[in-house]
Amino acid sequence: MTTDTATRPAASDADRPGPIKAVPVRHPGRWVAIAIIAVLAAMLVHLLVTNKAFDWDFVFQAMNQKPVINGFLKGTLLVTVLSMVVGVAGGVILAVMRLSDNPILSGVAWLFTWFFRSIPRYILLFTMGTLGILFQQGISFGVPFDWKIIDWLGLSGDWRFFTLDANQIFTGLVAGVIGLGLSEAAYMAEIARAGILSVDKGQAEAAQALGMSSGKVMRRVVLPQAMRVIVPPTGNETIAMLKDTSLLLAVPVLGELFYQLQSIGSTYYKTFPIAVAATLYYLAATSVLMVGQYFLERHFGRGFGTQAPRAARPAGAGGA
Repeated sequence: MTTDTATRPAASDADRPGPIKAVPVRHPGRWVAIAIIAVLAAMLVHLLVTNKAFDWDFVFQAMNQKPVINGFLKGTLLVTVLSMVVGVAGGVILAVMRLSDNPILSGVAWLFTWFFRSIPRYILLFTMGTLGILFQQGISFGVPFDWKIIDWLGLSGDWRFFTLDANQIFTGLVAGVIGLGLSEAAYMAEIARAGILSVDKGQAEAAQALGMSSGKVMRRVVLPQAMRVIVPPTGNETIAMLKDTSLLLAVPVLGELFYQLQSIGSTYYKTFPIAVAATLYYLAATSVLMVGQYFLERHFGRGFGTQAPRAARPAGAGGA
């Protein structure tokens, strides 16, 4: 049986369709948006340069004052680092407690998270600064009985191991770190719990089948994989903590950036330039943290959502 394919004449060049002349789609709305943005940017630059209310000379002079620089290093950066250390460590512990099968541990973790997430940080820091009134004789660690109860039980001696001065703990940077750290721990507990739950249970079961203890499974198997989920919101929390150090005025912390700038502003009656100076400090610090967050996310996100590069094919190799 023969076909007509062999007997058909070849199609001439005139019968073949010509090249398609594609006309790019025009987007006039984009050019309108770009024009509007350009006009607004020009207005902003003109405002920054010509408006005398900014008083840039005074802004940079205030930023270069030694108390302001020390307030930025100690009251802002140092408090941010220490508070995040307390918050992250406490959050991981609370997350493990919350996921525990023990109802007491789980209940205590939930109660802690509920309490510190419910209180605004400004009120929490203000309360921390006044807690010294509750411990006028100091904070004693040991058996919580006074001497009358000990005598009534037929015992003798002081069963308290050591006592701390409450007026030193609940004032200054220490109170700020404790207050911000406890508040951050409540939020980090939920972030860490979400990260731990994102890891497939089969990973932990396989590690336990190899004879690893529960603690080692958490440290070496679960948490390294959970970091992919934990790092991005933790970076956001760190940036938020940097900005929340301005709330240390409620303690109060005298060696804090915004407090020192406000002191200079009230002395020279320069309110707005001081706000600009504080804004520049926070913009610089936040930009550095955002760059660090980007590299951390890229590090812990390796192998997730990306395709491994194919091996280079040797020249001349044919397909199967």
